[in-house]
Amino acid sequence: MESFSPGKLITFRGRDWVVLPSDDEDLLVVKPLGGTDHEVAGVYLPLEIEHDRPRDARFEKPTADDLSDFSTARMLYDSARLAFRNGAGPFRALAKISFRPRSYQLVPLVMALRQATVRLLVADDVGVGKTVEALLLTRELMERRKITRFAVVCLPHLCEQWQEEIRNKLDLDAVIIRSSTQARLDRQIQGDTSVYEYYPYQIISIDYIKGESRRDVFIEQCPELIIVDEAHTCARPAGASTSQQLRFNLLNRLAAKPDQHLVMLTATPHSGKQEEFNSLLGLLSSEFETLDLPNSTQNERRELAKYFVQRKRSDVEKWLNEDTPFPKREPIDRGYALSREYATLFDDLLEFACKLLAIDPKNPKIPRRASYWAALALLRGVISSPAAGTAMLAARRKKMQEGETQKLLGEEVEENPVGDGDERGAVDSAPTSLFKVIDWSDGQLRQLNILADRLEALKGIEHDAKLKKLAEIIEDWISDGFSTVIFCRFIETAKYVGESLKTLLEKKFPKVEVQIVTSEEPDEVRRDRIAAMSIHKQRVLVATDCLSEGINLQELFTGVLHYDLPWNPNRLEQREGRVDRYGQTAKVVRTALLHGNNPIDGIVLNVILRKVRQIKKETGINVPFPEDSQSIIDTIAQALLLNPLRRVLSREENNQLVFDFGELPEAQKAQGDVAGILERDLEREKVSRSIFAQNAIKPAEIEQDLQAVDEAIGDPKAVEDFVVAALRNLFGVQVDKDRTEDGFHIHTGNFPPHLQGLLPQESVIAASFISPTPKGFYYIGRNHRFVEQLCQVVMANTIARKKNRAARAAVIRTDSVKIKTTLLLFRCRNVIEQSRKGAKSAHQIIAEEMLLWGWRGTPSKKEFLTHEEAKALMGTARAASNMTPESRASFLDNELSLLTNLEEDFSLIAEEQSKRLVAAHERFSALVEKNRFQVVYPVLPMDLLGIYILLPSEVA
Repeated sequence: MESFSPGKLITFRGRDWVVLPSDDEDLLVVKPLGGTDHEVAGVYLPLEIEHDRPRDARFEKPTADDLSDFSTARMLYDSARLAFRNGAGPFRALAKISFRPRSYQLVPLVMALRQATVRLLVADDVGVGKTVEALLLTRELMERRKITRFAVVCLPHLCEQWQEEIRNKLDLDAVIIRSSTQARLDRQIQGDTSVYEYYPYQIISIDYIKGESRRDVFIEQCPELIIVDEAHTCARPAGASTSQQLRFNLLNRLAAKPDQHLVMLTATPHSGKQEEFNSLLGLLSSEFETLDLPNSTQNERRELAKYFVQRKRSDVEKWLNEDTPFPKREPIDRGYALSREYATLFDDLLEFACKLLAIDPKNPKIPRRASYWAALALLRGVISSPAAGTAMLAARRKKMQEGETQKLLGEEVEENPVGDGDERGAVDSAPTSLFKVIDWSDGQLRQLNILADRLEALKGIEHDAKLKKLAEIIEDWISDGFSTVIFCRFIETAKYVGESLKTLLEKKFPKVEVQIVTSEEPDEVRRDRIAAMSIHKQRVLVATDCLSEGINLQELFTGVLHYDLPWNPNRLEQREGRVDRYGQTAKVVRTALLHGNNPIDGIVLNVILRKVRQIKKETGINVPFPEDSQSIIDTIAQALLLNPLRRVLSREENNQLVFDFGELPEAQKAQGDVAGILERDLEREKVSRSIFAQNAIKPAEIEQDLQAVDEAIGDPKAVEDFVVAALRNLFGVQVDKDRTEDGFHIHTGNFPPHLQGLLPQESVIAASFISPTPKGFYYIGRNHRFVEQLCQVVMANTIARKKNRAARAAVIRTDSVKIKTTLLLFRCRNVIEQSRKGAKSAHQIIAEEMLLWGWRGTPSKKEFLTHEEAKALMGTARAASNMTPESRASFLDNELSLLTNLEEDFSLIAEEQSKRLVAAHERFSALVEKNRFQVVYPVLPMDLLGIYILLPSEVA
């Protein structure tokens, strides 16, 4: 049985193939020459049939029949290298992904490759690109055969987004595993194999997999790599949160597996609670769980820095001489004054709540703190909107009418209903069991009903100044061309605002699209509703915090307005990060805090949010704050509920109602307490960022390799040049440059059959080859199916000498040379072996690249051209005069006759290329895999794709 080594060219069943590495000596793995990974096939050699077996193939040299227009030679070069899926450089993933990552996004990849078992906590700021970093790392590990399977574990509402990202960026189809899909996926499997073992690429809901009935099977059978998104929601909770305990237990058991690769992603690793942060660090290595970071030694910090990367925007905006365009954020505050009726009702409700909080001597076991939680929740709902306040009161009234059994709080403790989140992330539902421990009198119930009726009557802009101010702001923003996401705390508020705003805006903007998204709807409904807004030029999305984590909204929106102030600055940054992030093509993003002259907004805005924003402006750091920070709640409670001066309503001469809240001692004390917390945490964050911004990885260490990869497989500019030139010059397709944006308008009327159906079904497509992609343009990246197919069509037509082909051979007279110059275009294949000292075997990969070479005069003079010199001539030389077909054929035949004496030179060229690759891999190995080495050898002979003869212009 004949032996076929990797990289060898064979012919089989009427087609040429390249032999790929195989772990089974009986299985010949092959890929069509110039084909894609989807066409890889296997030939079982023991079943070899004499008339149907693989045979050695030799790539035919060009002849006079291949003579064509020299201006199309560059298309052959580009079509070949853009079709490569096995790049020659150390970064093997870059040939397999559909985007060119920013240079800084390679840092987590380099960190991961330095580890035998990958353990990473990637904590870059919101919007920097943690998803891209995780996918790049995943593909690289697959290409290096460190893994064959992976799973993304995320919050339920993020599953579809991850599935889309994996499909678009890696061209892989991952299945979503959760309660609604498990049964269907099981039916597609034959035998007793579980979904966790059967499907190689998985996206799993954390809340589905954390349960005991599924967790044990998953831990045993899970893929080699686990990516955990929003990892802060899986930290071991400081309190008694059962749900989060289950999440942490799942990750803790996964981390206990010695060979388990684990990558955790979060923009807020430190919630402000040290024990929760340390629980995440303990998943990287058990020794970090007890690490006192502020007081740690230099060696301890250096060791942690191998596993933990945390960068703010200023760290990556300019890295490796590459600018990353983040939008400029324009934060503003907009105040409103409560109407007389609304302010009076708030004060009456405050009085009512305070009376209910009086300690009952008959029931002294009732803790006051839990009671004022309920009171604060109600007051916050009333300030949010009449709809939210009414819903809370109605829910309480319904429970009383149904004869709800009252229980002592000591017997049934309710979770804090005041904060902005829980262990599952953001919440948007209003508390339904207010004052559950209080035994209401008939008079109190009647008073409750009266308050509810009064609140109901305040709906609409006549009495709701907050809604009126919102409408004014949004009208201005729409007029200025901004599309806005309005964040509300409660579902009832979102519905009230969305419905009211739609009616108000349509009077001035008849075509405006207003949508409402809350947690009441399934994830897929939310996603579809948001996606459908793309066809509308003027759009407003009213949402709750169900969209404040993980969801990408930068393609449709350029503004964020906080209708309800978050009581935690973490939530503020999460909300704004949905729009203000990498990929946002607008140069400016607007954000606004809407606040009223009431004590609740006053203390949250003045004591917390403005301080945090000032710190962000001065340092670029988002200071984390405990999600259920008792200091916030206690401050408001002390000032609002437990102070005899709680009636803070006063009137100015113009009868405008205001709250004189800033002078209260409690507010001043709270401001000092919170400022102290923020200053302490800021210092901690400064230390953390200085250690974990990964300044130890120098740009120069990877710059050379990145440039080599761009040359070998083509950068976005090469994709643009090739697609535009091929469509225009080979297929007669009209392609117009857009005058205002970095894009083109492609008219699809003349598309050949092979290219139809690969782009949107439109007569004119606005397309762009850069990322972030301008708004309204369709992105065409290097690995887009359209680009792949266009490369294959050009290459196939050229080799087969069909119509619409590029030049394999050309002879021109040009002013670009003073002496006859010959350019040769080679396709090279190299075998890369990666082995460990002492290992019995090494795995191999095939690396492909294009090489331009040539000489001046005759080869015997040894005036050889470098790749760069040959490439420059190919791009700039133009025919200065016409030549007869006979003359061109004669020159070509003469030059081809010289090639038979150059086989040794060609082998030397291949060896030189091989040495260059060896040097690159050794340099990279020194950076990431110090105990490994690379062996690279060329597959001979190289394929001669093209020969081009440039003659000096004739003397006039």
